[in-house]
Amino acid sequence: MTMTFSGLFWVVGLMIVTAVLAVILRKARQRFGREANNEVAGQVFTIVGGVNVVIAAFVLISLFDATSSAKDNTYQEANSLVAVRWASDSLAEPARSKIEDLAQQYATQVAEEEWPDLRTGAPVSERGWELLSQLQNEVERVPTKTDREEDSRVEASTQLWNVYQARQVRLNSAGSGVSAVVWFAIVVGSVMSIGLMFMFGGPGVYSYAVIVAMLSGAIALMVFAIYQLQNPFSGGANVGPDAFVAALSRLSRGG
Repeated sequence: MTMTFSGLFWVVGLMIVTAVLAVILRKARQRFGREANNEVAGQVFTIVGGVNVVIAAFVLISLFDATSSAKDNTYQEANSLVAVRWASDSLAEPARSKIEDLAQQYATQVAEEEWPDLRTGAPVSERGWELLSQLQNEVERVPTKTDREEDSRVEASTQLWNVYQARQVRLNSAGSGVSAVVWFAIVVGSVMSIGLMFMFGGPGVYSYAVIVAMLSGAIALMVFAIYQLQNPFSGGANVGPDAFVAALSRLSRGG
């Protein structure tokens, strides 16, 4: 089931359930009327619904920003890796070839081995860190005879540190998600907001059901969006390994 159909299933499903429940409850209590509850229920709904919307909006904005940052960070990591390869062009053999080979291995490891784990939230293999450690050892111990070679070695070391930092940020992004406390607040607040709608009164049974269904659909859409965006490497965000695929193409062509 695609994300679109999955979202429609949950949103429309909740709308139908709440609409039917609204009609049943309204007809069961039609003779008593609930117009007297409107003022009090409206005040409570304003507070409960407002708090719920603020929390959900804050979470959604944070997740949108996190997704954008995660995508930019993958390009920073990949570009820094290519920069390490470029800086090694001025270094002596066999270090130059070894650095080029390790850079290609790292890009392949990230794109083909680590990304499936990032999507599922599974622990990422330590192989990537091992390759970076090997790259660092090669860069640090390569002998230099001229100022140009030394400048290239320093530049390669600087870019490699950028790869380290970007990699750590990427791994942290995959494991952040939305905390259980925030999910609890959003879900309970949503249930309370929908539940309060059943306390309102009014003349039209079916128009009242439509109003309740629209509210529940909006809440379901909001919760579904949060769920889809909580991992930037899967779901609706689905940041892919495009940066490393492009980097691997450049590395395989010799930069």
